[in-house]
Amino acid sequence: MTHAPRTLAHRGASGYALENTLAAFRRAVEMGADGVELDVHASSDGELVVHHDAVIEGLGAIRDLSLDAIRSRPLSNGETVPTLEEALAVIGVHEVWIEVKALPSQLDGQLRQVLRSAPAPERYGIHSFDHRLVQRISRASRDFRTGILLSARLLDPVAAMREAGAGVVWQEWSMIDAALIADIHAAGGEVIAWTVNERTEAATLAALGVDALCGNYPDRLRI
Repeated sequence: MTHAPRTLAHRGASGYALENTLAAFRRAVEMGADGVELDVHASSDGELVVHHDAVIEGLGAIRDLSLDAIRSRPLSNGETVPTLEEALAVIGVHEVWIEVKALPSQLDGQLRQVLRSAPAPERYGIHSFDHRLVQRISRASRDFRTGILLSARLLDPVAAMREAGAGVVWQEWSMIDAALIADIHAAGGEVIAWTVNERTEAATLAALGVDALCGNYPDRLRI
């Protein structure tokens, strides 16, 4: 029998609505996704905002902008850039993975507080391509799951996961094979495949035994 991995909407249901917006998160929930993946940056005044790129076109780098400045330019769908708190409120009790793009260490506590105050803190995870950041967060608190993002085939992904203090490997989907999944599972971890957008890819990865699939079209990921 084919394993049925969890479905995670990449930046919300971004194949159907503007990515990382409240509309995309609502759409993901409406489509029955098990959870959502989203991106977070810190503004100059310490607010955690949901946006993929480090720069907002026409305004500048998020780290140099206040929340008010960020909100001053509507997105193409008419919304404004949401805060993490607003996004979590819309997503509700579903699983959420927060990809932290960059975070000054003095805001680690702010991140944890936002997550603890949201609807389902036990279902939240933090992951990043910056494994030093993951390690820092993992060492400070075990309140939330942590994961490392990979876009290369590492010689020893288990060691990388453990060194970061993480329990989940987010691997670019085309670089996943049975050996990787077996090694991570034997170490007590999980494998999440990103970004999976086709049903055939989803079925192949499910048969291999991945734990979750993250893609722009969550309806295509149901096995």
